[in-house]
Amino acid sequence: MISEVIWVEAIYIVAAVLFLLGIKRLGSPATARSGIIMAAIGALLAIGSTFFYAGNLNYVVIVLALAIGSLIGAVWAYKVPMTAMPQTVALFNGFGGGASALIAIAEYLRVRMAGLPFDPYSALSIGFGGAVGALTFSGSVIAFAKLQELMDGRPAVYKYQNETNMIMMAATVILWIAMAFYPSPWVFTLVMLLPFIVGVTGVIRIGGADMPVVISLLNSFSGVAMAGAGFIIHNSILIVAGATVGASGLILTEIMARAMNRTLGNILFSAFGSEVAAVGQAQEKAVRSVTPEEAAMVLAYAQSVIVVPGYGLAVAQAQHDLAELGALLEKRGISVKYAIHPVAGRMPGHMNVLLAEANVPYDKLYDLDEINHEFERTDVVIVIGANDVVNPDARTNPDSPLYGMPILDADKAKSVLVLKRSMNPGFSGVDNPLFYLEKTMMLFGDAKKSVVALVNEIKNL
Repeated sequence: MISEVIWVEAIYIVAAVLFLLGIKRLGSPATARSGIIMAAIGALLAIGSTFFYAGNLNYVVIVLALAIGSLIGAVWAYKVPMTAMPQTVALFNGFGGGASALIAIAEYLRVRMAGLPFDPYSALSIGFGGAVGALTFSGSVIAFAKLQELMDGRPAVYKYQNETNMIMMAATVILWIAMAFYPSPWVFTLVMLLPFIVGVTGVIRIGGADMPVVISLLNSFSGVAMAGAGFIIHNSILIVAGATVGASGLILTEIMARAMNRTLGNILFSAFGSEVAAVGQAQEKAVRSVTPEEAAMVLAYAQSVIVVPGYGLAVAQAQHDLAELGALLEKRGISVKYAIHPVAGRMPGHMNVLLAEANVPYDKLYDLDEINHEFERTDVVIVIGANDVVNPDARTNPDSPLYGMPILDADKAKSVLVLKRSMNPGFSGVDNPLFYLEKTMMLFGDAKKSVVALVNEIKNL
């Protein structure tokens, strides 16, 4: 007869395969929904098998906790708008890291209170899971606060900040190794506390323009913390799932850093955007401001239009109105496509999620490499709330902090329509010469109101 342990491990293998397939299917908007379902089924199998195998548990408390957590998660997922998804993802990363840190604390206290000796493996596992979990939790909470505008989105910088953070992390590594030989309460406390502080002091110096990369990195850390928790409690599915999330998050982080033509170290330590360009200087340059009526005339008689969405679209919650505008233009026989830059928005895939929520067909969304060659023969490019991803200085100005970053070549189109609140350079603090070109039209105002006005004007033509 096959033992219970073998059945549980077999179910774990099935769950791990479902996790991997789910992550693979998240690579395309068309298959993302089924990928989420696969991963959820894998999680359900893993939880269920562990639940019935562990034994000697307070099932009433566990079921109650599961019910409360599931209810909160379901209500939250239903209520949170797509525009708030970046901060939600950041907070969920924090919950994962916090859970791993709590597991480390609980296991340390269990062994300590039972008067049992710490073997080096257990001590190192507890220290690793606790340290990474604490850093992930505090860093994710700060990322959430910045994205939710509970604190200033610009980098908060002070003297010797990087040096202090590196000293604390070096001390954490030394104390973590020391835990293998001397797992005293004060050593364990410092192993948890120092990374917690670094999570705060490290993320407060990250500006809004770099937040997509940081969220991806914190997601990777939450996976690593999960794997650490698996080593603590000797659970193979936690190790597999955590390693998968950690590796995929790190790969995505590297891809996004490459898309910005910057190293991960530069993103984490440069405090990009801390010096905001003076708005007054930008306003001294001549721009061509247009009314919704004038912009609608240009759009209505174009043959091809490319839309470049950015964070401003999410803030204004104008995705549904933009989808309506695109549909109206297509009814007039105009080709409409959407160009998505890898770091547009405030999290990986932010614009894809936003447009998918507005039922924009997947086959109309194009990555940078797929669509850049089409700008030269496009009549009008509509830029909504984007700045850095269409900044020509990234190609032509070696003195620009954006120089070398791959951008969407909106400036090569015949005409450019920019929807923007003002000439404020935004999160990055970098002015954009695209706005001052003769072929660029600036439609100032809230993006939602501007798009609605364009829709109404085109309907009346």
